Amino acid sequence: MTETSLKSWHEVAPHLIAVAAGREAADLVIRGARAVNVHTREVLENWDVAVAQGRIAYVGPDASHCLGREVIDAEGRYLIPGLCDAHMHIESGMLTPAELAAAVIPHGTTSMFT
Repeated sequence: MTETSLKSWHEVAPHLIAVAAGREAADLVIRGARAVNVHTREVLENWDVAVAQGRIAYVGPDASHCLGREVIDAEGRYLIPGLCDAHMHIESGMLTPAELAAAVIPHGTTSMFT
């Protein structure tokens, strides 16, 4: 699903809720990951993530109730949300915004306050 075809929250919320509740299948389930909770600084062993229509529908210790079309075994791998750089001066890096994005996105930074 491309970014431009991503439906609004209002359009997909009923489906996401149904997937999280196990009434409908997810498009993708990532199983057995080490989920990093950046708020509590915990690494949660063997957690699953279910994705439907390009959005996260469920995160928890067992997504077997919403298994869907594709399953990825992430055993031993880390799953972390996109990181936000809370203080950034683009001009200090002497890069264009596009060049900076190309440098930081592969390392997990998905947004910045500049």
